[in-house]
Order: sequence, then structure tokens, then C-alpha cells
Amino acid sequence: MRRIFIAALAVSAAVLAAAGSAQAQTFPSKPITVVIPLAAGGAVDTNVRIMLESMRATLGQPILVENNGGAGGVTGINRVARAAPDGYTISVGTWGTHVVNAFVYSTPYDLAQDFEPVALLPSVPHWFIARKNLPPQDFKEFIAYLKENSGKVTAASVGAGGSSAVCGYYFGKATGTSSTLVPYRGGAPALQDIVAGNVDMMCDLAANSLGQVRAGTIKAYAVTSKKRWFAAPELPTANEAGVPGLDLSNWLGAYAPKGTPKDIVAKLSNAFSVAMADPAVRQRIADQGMEVPPPEQQTPEGFAVYLKSEMDKWGAIIRESGIKAQ
Repeated sequence: MRRIFIAALAVSAAVLAAAGSAQAQTFPSKPITVVIPLAAGGAVDTNVRIMLESMRATLGQPILVENNGGAGGVTGINRVARAAPDGYTISVGTWGTHVVNAFVYSTPYDLAQDFEPVALLPSVPHWFIARKNLPPQDFKEFIAYLKENSGKVTAASVGAGGSSAVCGYYFGKATGTSSTLVPYRGGAPALQDIVAGNVDMMCDLAANSLGQVRAGTIKAYAVTSKKRWFAAPELPTANEAGVPGLDLSNWLGAYAPKGTPKDIVAKLSNAFSVAMADPAVRQRIADQGMEVPPPEQQTPEGFAVYLKSEMDKWGAIIRESGIKAQ
């Protein structure tokens, strides 16, 4: 009887494996839903949609976009965490939604365990912007001004635990400066108040405020990247301007629910890579101020390694800061 039971188990396992293999071979056979845990119309949403246009042709199926930004993105991400692991519901989020949120929110999912990394996608640095009549003329003067006016300078942030708040803490620790955080419900109203002169500064996603900087309605001091940002090459990096190690990139990434077959993950990853290799797509991404990652980091394996390094780095920094979403 025991031998029959073991044989039955073996047959069941073989049947399940064959079914999984057949599923992967026929994938996709119906529309795919991509959940973006942010509001529609922003820089992230625009870039994702640019890539998805190309992916529809590669995968041969419609791709539906679902913007779900509730609770700082937690609602949308949770939807994908609870979805069937079949590749038909995936998420594309940011460093903020898929790394920072792991440490500032009490999430109903585990960002490190409940997802399969699919592909690292385009990135953009943060930069330090300010109202146009703030006295400092360069980054060194900006740091000196913050030290002279410790705690008096107001700093906009999207929420109390968003990427701007984390960047501000990281910057303050590196420079020995402090500012007063002013939380906003979104990046647009925060930027509007900087343009109006109602708040002094912000560590902002560079793509969000590039137009205002180019228009001269606000000023920018330095970018938080290892090399100068191609969209504003006249600006120094924080490292060049005297703050070594201030490296913060807001990257996008694609994720599938945990347990999604590797063959399906590979097909999705390849579709993203094909899109990012298309010269027309790359140009449109560059027009948004974002940069495509190197090919070796676009693979599920390369992205997994990069994601772990980011979780380790920022987990330590955020825990030390005590930053929590409110």
C-alpha cells in the first residue's frame, strides 16, 4: 500500500509539472494586467506605458494598466501579492513603493519574500531643488545655509515616510544639517508650493521637476547619482559638490507573485528587455529624463541581486532614521 501511495504521489507530481510546463509554453493566452501602485499621469506611469506599448507586440496579447495608489501604493501591491502566480497580474513599482515601503509601512505582505523579481527598469536620480529666491547659489552654499539656519528651512516631502523624507534624512546625516519636513499628499502640490515660494526646498525625483527647473521657476543644486544626469549635465553630482556617497536612484522594477513559473517570469522579463532595446522606446524614455539599466541587471537574476543590495542598504538607513508613514 505504501508503494502504491508513493507511486501515486510521483504520478501527481509529474502531472503537475507537465501542466506547469504547458502553461509556460502557451503563456500568454489572454490579456495581462499591470498594476502601477501610483496615480495615473506622473513620470512613472508615463514611462511604464511607453514600455507596455512595445510589449503588447512582443507578447501578442493586450496589456491592461491598473493605477492603484491607495495607502502609498500598499493597496495595489497587495493586490498583486494575492493574485494567482500565473503571470497574468504583475506590478511595476518604484524604489519607493517596493523598497522604502517595506520599512516605513506595516504591509500585509513581505516585499522581500512574496514576489518574483522580473526585471529592473529605467531609473532617474533625485536632486535638490529650491524656491528660486533661496539665497544659496550652489550646493556648497546650500549646505552652509542649512547649517546656519538649522531646523528653520522647510523641506517638502510626499508623505511623512516617502522617498523625499528618506533622501532628506540621508542628506542631513551626511552633511550634519537639518530641516523641517512639510508632508504633502502628492508631488504636484509640493512642487507648486516650491514654485510659489511657500516652502524652501525638496529632495525630488528629478524627472518630476525638470520642466520647472528649465523654465527658471525653481533652482536645482545637485543630483544624487554616481555620474552627472544626462538631462541636466551642467549640474554636479553631490559627490562632486563635496558630499561623497550621497547616491540615491529612484528606479522602476517589475514583479510577479511568488511562485510564478520561471519560464513565465523569463518571458515577461524578455518582453521588458526587448522594449528597452528598441531605439524609439529608449528615446521616449530619455525624453522623460530616465535611463535604461545595463542588460545584465534587466534579467530576473540580475534584478534579484540588485534588489537585495538596495533592501539591505536602505533598510539599515530607514531603521536608523525611525521614519514611519503617518
